[in-house]
Amino acid sequence: MPTKTESLPVTVGFNFFNMFFSLDILILISTFIFFSGVLGLIINKRNLLIILMSIELMLVGVNLNFIFFSVYLDDLFGQIFALYVLTIAAAESAIGLAIFIIYFKEKQTIFLDGFIRARG
Repeated sequence: MPTKTESLPVTVGFNFFNMFFSLDILILISTFIFFSGVLGLIINKRNLLIILMSIELMLVGVNLNFIFFSVYLDDLFGQIFALYVLTIAAAESAIGLAIFIIYFKEKQTIFLDGFIRARG
């Protein structure tokens, strides 16, 4: 005769992506982040700092896509590739900020009005 207090099955892991969000919602979030970076590039072509931040937003959106599909497909290569892209993004950010500092020292502004005509 079964008792009224039967034990519930115990789950060993906690899978955050399959429990709360479906893959299409996560892709929608990463696409929104990517296109907000594209929109930042299209709307603002004069401010160097906002251009660098828009490029970083685009890279974050792509990295989120790599990570979401890597978890969804149970494959580690997407996460490894996201780490490579983050490394390249850090190097790009460092070089971009160095150019930004040199440009600001010379022109005393962050607007890119005379950047095309600049001679070095």
